[in-house]
Amino acid sequence: MDLKESLEHEWPYLLSFLPTERQLEQTAKSWGAIQRIRAVDKASTLLRLALVYGFCGYSLRQTAAWAEAAEVASLSDVALLKRFRKASEWLGYLLGNKLAERSAVQLPHQARLRLIDATTICAPGSTGTDWRVHLGFDLGAWAISDIQLTQADEGESLDRYAFKSGDLVVADRGYSNRSGLRHVLEAKAHFLVLLNSTTPLRGPGNTDFDLLSAVRSLPEAQAGSFDVEIQLSAREKTPPVPVRLVALRKSEAAAEEARKKLLRKANRNGTKVQLRTLELAGYILVLTSTRSDKLSPEEVLEIYRFRWQIELVFKRLKGLLHLDRLPAKDPELARTALFSKLLAALLLEELTHAYLSISPWGYCLRGEPTSFAVADPQCPAT
Repeated sequence: MDLKESLEHEWPYLLSFLPTERQLEQTAKSWGAIQRIRAVDKASTLLRLALVYGFCGYSLRQTAAWAEAAEVASLSDVALLKRFRKASEWLGYLLGNKLAERSAVQLPHQARLRLIDATTICAPGSTGTDWRVHLGFDLGAWAISDIQLTQADEGESLDRYAFKSGDLVVADRGYSNRSGLRHVLEAKAHFLVLLNSTTPLRGPGNTDFDLLSAVRSLPEAQAGSFDVEIQLSAREKTPPVPVRLVALRKSEAAAEEARKKLLRKANRNGTKVQLRTLELAGYILVLTSTRSDKLSPEEVLEIYRFRWQIELVFKRLKGLLHLDRLPAKDPELARTALFSKLLAALLLEELTHAYLSISPWGYCLRGEPTSFAVADPQCPAT
């Protein structure tokens, strides 16, 4: 099913997978996307224009021409630019809600889960990396909590995010550095990150800890937990922090694939892979500050698995939607294009699913629920 065709001929059906017109109006005003009615008559029209611009890859001038031809709106490319620059936060909110609707993860003990990730973006005409998008997703609030567009040389770090007491911060090994983890703990939050194999670990009481010997003792298909300590400050007199290492042996096929990936990367870079690194590639190693009575090893791995699934979805979208190449150099405009691409992809997937399986008419009906209504996970609450 073609979203471009849907935007032109099936727009009311696409809208059935989003909040009601009234809710769109309210959220658009509260997020500053709409301040006064002129040319663009309502929030759903602004959303439609943003989806055409972001997903279809149109320029501002082409989007304005499409709007005129389709009798959606009559405005110049300059007017569109001004509106799109104000719409990015609202589109991020809509995207966050749509992602949260699709989540089936049950958080233990009412934890506030914060998923942290980053990806690289290319500006128009560029052959290298120009920007880095830093993304924080708050599952409990059903919204993207942070989105920062920085220069490519600004690396991944948990220091750039503001955390609250009770947050559970989930990230990959790129964020497993001392300053970032210390930043999380200083906010009275907890971290759950993939271990960087170069991170020095000590046993309880600052004793020696042999990582390889520990993971070799693990039985197959059974998670293990080891009490360790990590020095999060460069100052020698600062006491180490007690944490847990949760580990699981990979299947032979998964371990072999991980080793091949390491060897291919080393071959491209002209380097060698240490035997220790190759052996550790056969394990999932997660470092967490949570206590064992709060999260079991299995729960720790399940939460990290969810983050991995989210990462796979974004990688797939990056390939299918050319997410790594945005049509705009302006940061706010780039954010609007980024959110529009992702939101449009989710809507298209849901429209296709509804056409195939939800009902004979292939979309979600709007209106007041009846006493015998049954909630459908593909249709957001109205």
